[in-house]
Amino acid sequence: MEKSIDLQLSDLANGAVQEKLDGELKKVFANIHDPNTTATAKRVVTIKLEFKPDETRKVVSVASDFTTKLAPVEGVATTVLTGKDLTTGKVEARELKSEVPGQTYIDTETGQPKTDVGQPIDVIEKEEAKQKQIIDLQKKRG
Repeated sequence: MEKSIDLQLSDLANGAVQEKLDGELKKVFANIHDPNTTATAKRVVTIKLEFKPDETRKVVSVASDFTTKLAPVEGVATTVLTGKDLTTGKVEARELKSEVPGQTYIDTETGQPKTDVGQPIDVIEKEEAKQKQIIDLQKKRG
């Protein structure tokens, strides 16, 4: 028995509709495997087929449109410390690398102790040592 309506999705427009669907499915599965998205979020591919007959109703133009809804990439939060440098008056902002402001931590990649904003402690200690000057009050007495 032959079908009275013989339109195969995979054959429409010489296979172009199926080709577009395959492209959208690649996007969906890439999104499913993206670790920055929610694993269980729904993904949707909508295929819209629009049929426009001519005045005789014998010739019908078929247009296809694809809409794909992927899971959004999840946002990332962080904490930033900000304040004014008392010596320069400049406003500064740096990402908090340790869990608590003012707390030092050990960098897991280098094993080096760092400040709460990720600066190596030995570098800061060297800079502070350069800035300190010993004032000899006996010299000023004359």
